[in-house]
Amino acid sequence: MSIPASVSPKPVSETLRPLIPAFAGLSRFRRASRRRGVPWIPIFIITVMVSMALFAPLLAPYSPIDQTLRDKLIPPFWVEGGSMQYLLGTDAFGRDILSRLIYGARVSLLVALLALIAGGGVGLLVGIVAGYVGGAVDHVLMRLVDAAFTFPAILFALLLSVTMGQGLGTLVLAISLLLWASFARVLRGEVLALKQRDFVALAKVRGCSSARIMLTHILPNVLNTFMVLVTLNIGAVIIAEASLSFLGAGIPPPTPTWGGMISDGRGRIAEAWWVALIPGIAITLLVLSVNVFGDWLRDRLDPRLRQL
Repeated sequence: MSIPASVSPKPVSETLRPLIPAFAGLSRFRRASRRRGVPWIPIFIITVMVSMALFAPLLAPYSPIDQTLRDKLIPPFWVEGGSMQYLLGTDAFGRDILSRLIYGARVSLLVALLALIAGGGVGLLVGIVAGYVGGAVDHVLMRLVDAAFTFPAILFALLLSVTMGQGLGTLVLAISLLLWASFARVLRGEVLALKQRDFVALAKVRGCSSARIMLTHILPNVLNTFMVLVTLNIGAVIIAEASLSFLGAGIPPPTPTWGGMISDGRGRIAEAWWVALIPGIAITLLVLSVNVFGDWLRDRLDPRLRQL
């Protein structure tokens, strides 16, 4: 049975021709999104949080520790019974939630900064030395890294807080001791690949010492990876600080911390949900924003991904 010429099927090229502009537009959009896909919303959230931490005395409407019992458990202004005097409500001691949230950002970001500088710096040093020197030094350092991964993080931090007492120094030390191993392992792998490159061999031929090669040739080439690790670990450090503060092993009261605020409100979820929910939302927004920004920064700094 022959098909009439009037109803003969169109060639495939003619059938798909109307879709070609759509596919071309999609391809251009993908390339443009890779070039210009700056995560503006996460950057805005991070900027707001950092501004809160830096300018807390100027932004906070009230003292974060002063108690006003006659104003206790006032809900946020958009809830019935709320007041514009306390935009985010008050806790069981009459302390302003907004002021405590602003000062809590200062504590969380300060702990994250100090822990990443200490733990990340140690991990950077260990990773470069282990990867470049190799041999027995590499074996010993990597066994220490493996041992660090075996410690239960929260239990180890709790033991430190019991033996050394609560405080900023103890909290930073606990998180740093749990952070350096992950930096060391990743950076060691980078150094193992870099030391096989021609520029390292040429530096050895010129008579450069091992210390100079590690400092002037290896270190600059692993800084991109180091910065990506820092951004990707900020969220983990903030959660660790909030968890330890929630368990009573962080900054002692009355200093406001986001984890401590959640701990204060956990027993009043039914009657005063805002005491625990609002700092929980702040932690979630900051951690998600930092993780998205870290992923974007990794794509921008990785030359293999930049070529896509």
